[in-house]
Amino acid sequence: MNSRIPTLAIAGLAVSALALTGCASSSSPANADGAVSSTQTVTIGTLRAQPHLFSPFFYEDFAEDGVDLEIVLFDTSSDIKNAIVSGSVDFGVTGAASVISGVAEKQDVRIVAGAADGGTRIVASKDITDPEDLVGAKVGFPMGATQEILLKRTLEAQGIAPDKDLELINLPFADMATAFSSGQIDAFISAEVGPSIAIEGGAHELMSAYETPIGQTNIVLATSNTLIADDPELVQTIVNTHIAAVEHMSEDTDAWSSGLVDEFALDPAIVDRAIENIWPRWELSDDYLTTLSAMSEEMLAFDQVSAEVDQDLLTDVSFVEAAEKD
Repeated sequence: MNSRIPTLAIAGLAVSALALTGCASSSSPANADGAVSSTQTVTIGTLRAQPHLFSPFFYEDFAEDGVDLEIVLFDTSSDIKNAIVSGSVDFGVTGAASVISGVAEKQDVRIVAGAADGGTRIVASKDITDPEDLVGAKVGFPMGATQEILLKRTLEAQGIAPDKDLELINLPFADMATAFSSGQIDAFISAEVGPSIAIEGGAHELMSAYETPIGQTNIVLATSNTLIADDPELVQTIVNTHIAAVEHMSEDTDAWSSGLVDEFALDPAIVDRAIENIWPRWELSDDYLTTLSAMSEEMLAFDQVSAEVDQDLLTDVSFVEAAEKD
């Protein structure tokens, strides 16, 4: 394992223990002068083996003294959001859509920085060379995810009725590449690394998934409003650490790639291809906020949320603005 990667806590037993502590200070041994120093343990939720959610694995390189970082791995972005709401973790690198869902339900969660754009592809078999060739084909998609919106809006822009002109097959992200390789589906939309696995196996990217008002918006850093109110200095500290980690990923893709390979035993060729389709980011610019608003509106239109989302409650830009000034 890469020695630069912080301590890993596995979701499950780790989460149940962390739920009792949340963000806590712990005493360290006395220093040379006999004074007892203290460290603050901060928990960060993210997904396992996902290139676009890998930034927490670099946090330790840029953490301030006195902050001990622990990573908790989850299976879905919704799980991360729920852990933030419950206080089981302090922060989460997670899908923007999961935070939108939480805010729509008036849950205690808010976006405080971006994390990564992209990470989605629409891929197809070699005999499907144009979008029109999808008519009558079996196309995999993850129902209820942002990728459902991206696929259907992209097809509509091509003059294809997604519910009439082709057969949509609802599949979990993890099953897409396997279903494609076995011939169960002819094309699919999914988050990385599934599309890159398929491309390495002979598929090709059929068309861009980013030509909708949502654009490339995907992954964010989130925390609770409670933590923002109780300890804004800690939130600023973690946002600053996050920004440095994201910048590092962007500037040193070799470290990003090798970190994924070492941590999750992924195929280097697949990781490198996936990284080409991901753009680390941390800013919350006006244009970016517009794409979050568009995502919120589309999720309401697709019945993925049951109420309009107050955009003022979705993001807190003050921490990235403070970082930009510094």
